[in-house]
Amino acid sequence: MNSTQIILLIASYFGVLILISYFTGKKSTNATFFSADKQSPWYLVAFGMIGASLSGVTFISVPGWIEASQFSYMQVVLGYIIGYLVIGTVLLPLYYKLNLTSIYTYLEERFGTYSYKTGASFFLISRIVGASFRLYLVANVLQIILFDDLGIQFWQTVTITVLLIWLYTFKSGIKTIVWTDTLQTLFMLIAVGATIYFVSNDLGISGGNLLGYILDSDLSKTFFFDDVKSGNYFWKQFISGAFIAIVMTGLDQDMMQKNLTCKTLKDAQKNMFWFTIVLTIVNFVFLSLGLLLTVYAQQNGIDAHKDDLFPILAKNHLGVGVFVLFLLGLIAAAYSSADSALTALTTSLSIDILNIEKRYDDKKQVKVRKQIHILISFLLILVIIAFKYVIKDESVIAKLFVFAGYTYGPLLGLYAFGLFTKLKVKDKLVPIIAILSPILSYIISLNSLKWLGFEFGFFILILNGLLTFLGLILIRRQ
Repeated sequence: MNSTQIILLIASYFGVLILISYFTGKKSTNATFFSADKQSPWYLVAFGMIGASLSGVTFISVPGWIEASQFSYMQVVLGYIIGYLVIGTVLLPLYYKLNLTSIYTYLEERFGTYSYKTGASFFLISRIVGASFRLYLVANVLQIILFDDLGIQFWQTVTITVLLIWLYTFKSGIKTIVWTDTLQTLFMLIAVGATIYFVSNDLGISGGNLLGYILDSDLSKTFFFDDVKSGNYFWKQFISGAFIAIVMTGLDQDMMQKNLTCKTLKDAQKNMFWFTIVLTIVNFVFLSLGLLLTVYAQQNGIDAHKDDLFPILAKNHLGVGVFVLFLLGLIAAAYSSADSALTALTTSLSIDILNIEKRYDDKKQVKVRKQIHILISFLLILVIIAFKYVIKDESVIAKLFVFAGYTYGPLLGLYAFGLFTKLKVKDKLVPIIAILSPILSYIISLNSLKWLGFEFGFFILILNGLLTFLGLILIRRQ
């Protein structure tokens, strides 16, 4: 497949997204951009959230984990089910009762302005770093596959990428994304399913025997109860998975903004229920793909491991059809995550930090929101370029991404304290607690094996939230 064909494929893909944006963008207002006028069909939201949950990092990385970690990730996924149950029965009723556009408004009502701004700021930091990291990885793959050969520089690739996202989200925001994410999730699942079909055929596995082959393989070992100190110990991953779901979905403006576009609480809960079932199945399918790709590489003596496994096999060994599907799936996974992040960041900065709904009339709000949307797009471009040209060291970039995840710990502590106690806090001191908690968690995590003989792994989120919770007790009002 030559460069011209790849460019035509990508151009056609974005042409469809822009066409969707055109039809969903008619008669748009700020309410349309932020909440889709609360008219989104629940089934579209549920399906589209799959793509937003499974970013380009997941598309590339999860299949590459099998060689070293087998199916241990399913332990985390099973924990997600408990987390989503809490979201559907505790958090969604709260958000709908308060009629929230930004979920962090709850913190203002419960604790005060400083807590509110702290929660929103931590989300902004985490999402900017997280979204930039995910787009950076995908832009790198596209650079190697296509743009280097065309003489296009990395910064140009990134700029074009973010501008395309801005182009189909600037007018109707979340309303457009509900529809584009549905399409992109479909492309991603078709890509994974079709790749499984082609690879299993090459391995001589018939469709009827595929599930049995996967379950009988040593690479599909799922449950690990042997070593309590290990990062993949079952209870550690299961409990962590529950808290990851609560925090990175239920306390994340990006993910919750889609849920809050449903007409009623009942629809939003129905959406969360089906989303949970489908996401569990999809993660199993991704791991199954990883198993087949790993076996294929081993049987054919191909030196491809971890994040390189899927890209190398798709580009060089599995034929043009699989390579086209890989490209479509990768772009779909990357952009379904990035477009909603851009919209959620715009929403949070507009409502939580700048208070545009309280400060301006409707006409001025639209103007300011559009300016903020451009600002966030420009900021994403700068951060991604900084990853490439300023930081350079990939291990440092990966640590930044991990540390961005630490910023969800204070949100977990704040919401847990707000929901499960009736205590008041000294609002002005909340930012200090929220900053100290992830720093202490990081120090403990670095030294936990030496100090405690214990590896935290995903469990670090719980420690972070607990430290925040304890800190809030220390600053409670008498």
